[in-house]
Amino acid sequence: MFKYITGALLCASLALPAIAADLGGRVINIGSDTTYPPHEFIEDGIVKGFDVDVVAEICNRINCQPNWITTAWDGIFGALADGQFDMVVSGVTITEERDKIVDFSKPYIIVQQGVLMRVEDQASTIDDFKNGSMRLASQTGTTNATLGEDLVGRDNLSLFDSFNNAVVALQNGDVDGVIIDSTSAAAYEQEFAGQLTVAITGLSSDPLGLVFQEGDTLQDDFNEGLAMIKADGALTKLMIKWWPK
Repeated sequence: MFKYITGALLCASLALPAIAADLGGRVINIGSDTTYPPHEFIEDGIVKGFDVDVVAEICNRINCQPNWITTAWDGIFGALADGQFDMVVSGVTITEERDKIVDFSKPYIIVQQGVLMRVEDQASTIDDFKNGSMRLASQTGTTNATLGEDLVGRDNLSLFDSFNNAVVALQNGDVDGVIIDSTSAAAYEQEFAGQLTVAITGLSSDPLGLVFQEGDTLQDDFNEGLAMIKADGALTKLMIKWWPK
C-alpha cells in the first residue's frame, strides 16, 4: 500500500486540538492548477482529486465551504500573495524560497519524485538522461523541473506549461521521460496502462502543504482541521482511495 508515498510525516501531530476552529460556513476561494491528477483535475466540469477530498474533509471539521478556482501554475503564488485567493492547493511542495512570500500548513503528504517513461524504455536509468542519449521533461516552475535540471542539466531538459503537455510529448516520442511526483505519475501509469510506467523512483522525497497568504490565521484553522483528519483516520482512508496499491 502507498507505493508512491513516503509516510513518515503523515502520522505526525496526531493529537486533536483542544478546541476545533469554526469558520461559520465561510466560503474559501482556492486557487489551483487543476491539471495534476490525481491531486486535482477536472472531470465533467467538476474539480476532483486527492487534494480536493483532503480540503473537503478539513472543511467538514472546521465549518467552511471550498470554492475551487482554476488558474495557471505560473504566477500562482504571486496571485495568492496579492489576495486573489484565500489559499492555494495544487500539489505544492514546501520550499524555503516559496515560504518567503507565502505561508504553508503542516505537511499533509510526502511524495517521491520519479520519472514516467514509455514501457519499452523502462530499463533505462537517470544516467541515460545525464549523458544526453535520452531527453527529460517537466513542468515549468515546479520543484520537479528544478530537480531535473540539477540531475541532467538544462540542455537535456524540456519544459512545458503543464504536466499534461509533457506527458503528451512523452507519448509522441518528443521526450523520453517526465520527472514528476510519483503519486501523479502513478495516475498516468494507470490511465495509460501498458504504454507508460513509473520507471525511476526515489529521486527525492518532498512534503506537500496547503498554501496561505503570509500571516493569515486561516493557516492555523486548517492546521487544526488537518490534525483532526490525521487523528481520526480520514486522511489515511483518502490515501487508500486514491492509491489503493
